[in-house]
Amino acid sequence: MSTLVISDLRVSVAGNQILNGVNLTISSGEVHAVMGPNGAGKSTLSAAIMGKPGYVITGGSVTLDGVDMLALPTWERAVAGLHLVMQYPTEVPGVKLNDTLAEALGARGRSTATLDATIAKEAARINFDPDLVQRPLNVDLSGGEKKRNETLQLAILAPKIAILDELDSGLDIDALRDCAKRVEDATKETDLGALVITHYSRLFEELKPDFVHILAKGKIVKSGGPELADELERDGYAAFV
Repeated sequence: MSTLVISDLRVSVAGNQILNGVNLTISSGEVHAVMGPNGAGKSTLSAAIMGKPGYVITGGSVTLDGVDMLALPTWERAVAGLHLVMQYPTEVPGVKLNDTLAEALGARGRSTATLDATIAKEAARINFDPDLVQRPLNVDLSGGEKKRNETLQLAILAPKIAILDELDSGLDIDALRDCAKRVEDATKETDLGALVITHYSRLFEELKPDFVHILAKGKIVKSGGPELADELERDGYAAFV
């Protein structure tokens, strides 16, 4: 059992306070959805957890199994068990997917002996064209192909806790179903815990949230079960902003 504890997290960007005391606890096998209006601080939350430059921690803490994540560089946070699926995946010319995963697995002390077979298996599982995994990482891929690529990496690296920053952004219906189902399966097969940042509850048709949190003005202002997402679809965010 692993647990990510975010306590009173406060973050500023370019001198502007964005997060004003976020509290969340995510354990293995749980799916926590964070929803909120534009500008609420959802992507800031994911960036701060992973240590993106420019995001200044002004208060609070983030721990994974009792280890202070904020004291570690980004790569050590990843090795410790955090994983970010980016809203806008980065293109890395000249570096192939298998090389990237081989380095990542090596840093975790895991074998790469069957990596190519595992990549092929995971690609088939999410209907990702196997020819595309031979390209430089994310180069010349469509938005949906990049998200399938991100999902494949998540599945192979098998982190303790995944942060999904708008996984559904740019996905068509089929890609959304494939990617969301693979993450849902990981919560059962490898006990993955997930922090899911999204605007739309359509993601929840395959990726079932245990908890839904509303982030507004830099704080969690309401938490509930899946029914809270239905309330937001019906009434919007007016009551919270």
